[in-house]
Amino acid sequence: MARIEDECKNIALAIMEKLAEENIEIVDVEFTGETKTHERYLRVFLDKPGGIEIEDCQRFSELLEEELDKRDFITEPYILEVSSPGLERVLKKPQDFEREMGKTVLVSLYAPFEGKKEYVGTLTGYDENFVTLADDVKIPKEKIAQVRLYLEI
Repeated sequence: MARIEDECKNIALAIMEKLAEENIEIVDVEFTGETKTHERYLRVFLDKPGGIEIEDCQRFSELLEEELDKRDFITEPYILEVSSPGLERVLKKPQDFEREMGKTVLVSLYAPFEGKKEYVGTLTGYDENFVTLADDVKIPKEKIAQVRLYLEI
Protein backbone atom coordinates (compact mmCIF):
# COMPACT_ATOMS: atom_id res chain seq x y z
CA MET A 1 0.00 0.00 0.00
CA ALA A 2 2.82 2.42 0.78
CA ARG A 3 4.11 2.01 -2.78
CA ILE A 4 0.68 2.92 -4.19
CA GLU A 5 0.44 5.92 -1.87
CA ASP A 6 3.96 7.07 -2.80
CA GLU A 7 3.32 6.70 -6.53
CA CYS A 8 -0.01 8.55 -6.25
CA LYS A 9 1.64 11.30 -4.24
CA ASN A 10 4.30 11.71 -6.96
CA ILE A 11 1.59 11.96 -9.62
CA ALA A 12 -0.34 14.44 -7.47
CA LEU A 13 2.80 16.56 -6.99
CA ALA A 14 3.29 16.69 -10.75
CA ILE A 15 -0.32 17.83 -11.18
CA MET A 16 0.19 20.41 -8.45
CA GLU A 17 3.04 21.91 -10.48
CA LYS A 18 0.62 22.39 -13.40
CA LEU A 19 -1.70 24.23 -11.01
CA ALA A 20 1.07 26.23 -9.29
CA GLU A 21 -0.83 29.51 -9.51
CA GLU A 22 -3.62 27.91 -7.45
CA ASN A 23 -1.33 27.45 -4.39
CA ILE A 24 -2.81 24.00 -3.80
CA GLU A 25 -1.06 21.83 -1.21
CA ILE A 26 -1.30 18.06 -0.90
CA VAL A 27 -2.04 17.42 2.76
CA ASP A 28 -2.16 13.63 2.59
CA VAL A 29 -2.62 10.61 0.32
CA GLU A 30 -3.98 7.32 1.60
CA PHE A 31 -4.93 4.05 -0.03
CA THR A 32 -7.14 2.15 2.35
CA GLY A 33 -9.87 -0.43 2.59
CA GLU A 34 -13.16 -0.33 4.42
CA THR A 35 -13.79 -3.47 6.45
CA LYS A 36 -17.58 -3.39 6.26
CA THR A 37 -17.90 -2.79 2.51
CA HIS A 38 -14.62 -4.38 1.37
CA GLU A 39 -14.12 -1.42 -0.96
CA ARG A 40 -10.74 0.24 -1.53
CA TYR A 41 -10.34 4.02 -1.48
CA LEU A 42 -7.62 6.26 -2.82
CA ARG A 43 -8.04 9.48 -0.87
CA VAL A 44 -6.18 12.67 -1.66
CA PHE A 45 -6.59 15.59 0.73
CA LEU A 46 -5.91 19.10 -0.58
CA ASP A 47 -5.76 22.56 0.95
CA LYS A 48 -4.81 26.09 -0.02
CA PRO A 49 -4.75 29.50 1.63
CA GLY A 50 -8.33 30.56 2.24
CA GLY A 51 -9.55 26.97 1.97
CA ILE A 52 -10.02 24.50 -0.83
CA GLU A 53 -13.18 24.78 -2.95
CA ILE A 54 -15.18 21.97 -4.50
CA GLU A 55 -14.18 23.24 -7.96
CA ASP A 56 -10.49 22.84 -6.98
CA CYS A 57 -11.13 19.26 -5.88
CA GLN A 58 -13.07 18.47 -9.06
CA ARG A 59 -10.35 19.87 -11.37
CA PHE A 60 -7.61 18.08 -9.44
CA SER A 61 -9.61 14.83 -9.38
CA GLU A 62 -10.10 14.91 -13.16
CA LEU A 63 -6.37 15.47 -13.79
CA LEU A 64 -5.40 12.79 -11.27
CA GLU A 65 -7.87 10.26 -12.65
CA GLU A 66 -6.53 10.83 -16.18
CA GLU A 67 -2.94 10.18 -15.02
CA LEU A 68 -3.90 7.13 -12.95
CA ASP A 69 -5.72 5.66 -15.95
CA LYS A 70 -2.66 6.23 -18.18
CA ARG A 71 -0.26 4.57 -15.74
CA ASP A 72 -2.69 1.82 -14.66
CA PHE A 73 -0.54 0.55 -11.76
CA ILE A 74 -3.33 -0.02 -9.22
CA THR A 75 -4.44 -3.58 -9.92
CA GLU A 76 -7.53 -3.72 -7.72
CA PRO A 77 -10.77 -1.73 -8.01
CA TYR A 78 -10.87 1.47 -5.96
CA ILE A 79 -12.85 4.65 -5.46
CA LEU A 80 -10.98 7.95 -5.91
CA GLU A 81 -11.85 10.70 -3.44
CA VAL A 82 -10.30 14.18 -3.58
CA SER A 83 -11.33 16.50 -0.77
CA SER A 84 -10.38 18.91 1.96
CA PRO A 85 -8.87 17.36 5.09
CA GLY A 86 -11.76 18.91 7.01
CA LEU A 87 -12.04 21.24 9.96
CA GLU A 88 -10.68 18.66 12.42
CA ARG A 89 -7.76 17.66 10.21
CA VAL A 90 -4.92 15.47 11.39
CA LEU A 91 -1.54 17.17 11.68
CA LYS A 92 1.26 14.97 10.34
CA LYS A 93 4.02 16.97 8.68
CA PRO A 94 6.12 19.74 10.25
CA GLN A 95 4.42 22.18 7.85
CA ASP A 96 1.03 21.18 9.28
CA PHE A 97 2.17 22.06 12.78
CA GLU A 98 3.75 25.34 11.65
CA ARG A 99 0.59 26.36 9.78
CA GLU A 100 -1.69 25.56 12.73
CA MET A 101 0.46 27.14 15.48
CA GLY A 102 -1.75 29.00 17.95
CA LYS A 103 -4.83 26.90 17.22
CA THR A 104 -6.54 24.44 19.55
CA VAL A 105 -5.54 20.80 19.02
CA LEU A 106 -6.50 17.41 20.43
CA VAL A 107 -3.49 15.22 21.18
CA SER A 108 -4.36 11.51 21.50
CA LEU A 109 -1.78 9.21 23.09
CA TYR A 110 -1.02 5.50 22.83
CA ALA A 111 -0.96 5.24 26.64
CA PRO A 112 -1.50 7.69 29.51
CA PHE A 113 1.17 10.35 30.02
CA GLU A 114 1.10 12.16 33.34
CA GLY A 115 -2.28 10.55 34.02
CA LYS A 116 -4.02 11.55 30.78
CA LYS A 117 -4.55 9.83 27.44
CA GLU A 118 -5.79 12.97 25.65
CA TYR A 119 -4.82 16.61 25.85
CA VAL A 120 -6.69 19.58 24.43
CA GLY A 121 -4.83 22.86 24.27
CA THR A 122 -3.34 25.62 22.17
CA LEU A 123 -0.45 24.45 20.00
CA THR A 124 2.56 26.58 20.96
CA GLY A 125 5.51 24.48 19.80
CA TYR A 126 6.68 21.55 17.75
CA ASP A 127 10.10 19.98 17.23
CA GLU A 128 11.62 16.55 16.59
CA ASN A 129 11.02 15.47 20.21
CA PHE A 130 7.94 17.23 21.58
CA VAL A 131 4.58 18.78 20.82
CA THR A 132 4.08 21.71 23.16
CA LEU A 133 0.73 23.09 24.26
CA ALA A 134 -0.05 26.29 26.19
CA ASP A 135 1.06 26.37 29.81
CA ASP A 136 4.28 24.63 28.70
CA VAL A 137 2.76 21.15 28.45
CA LYS A 138 5.42 19.15 26.56
CA ILE A 139 4.28 15.81 25.20
CA PRO A 140 6.95 13.42 23.87
CA LYS A 141 6.29 12.60 20.21
CA GLU A 142 6.86 8.86 20.68
CA LYS A 143 3.81 8.78 22.99
CA ILE A 144 1.54 10.54 20.46
CA ALA A 145 -0.88 8.49 18.37
CA GLN A 146 -2.45 11.48 16.61
CA VAL A 147 -2.72 15.27 16.71
CA ARG A 148 -5.72 16.92 15.10
CA LEU A 149 -7.34 20.34 15.08
CA TYR A 150 -10.02 20.59 17.74
CA LEU A 151 -13.28 22.43 17.33
CA GLU A 152 -15.31 23.30 20.36
CA ILE A 153 -19.02 22.95 19.72
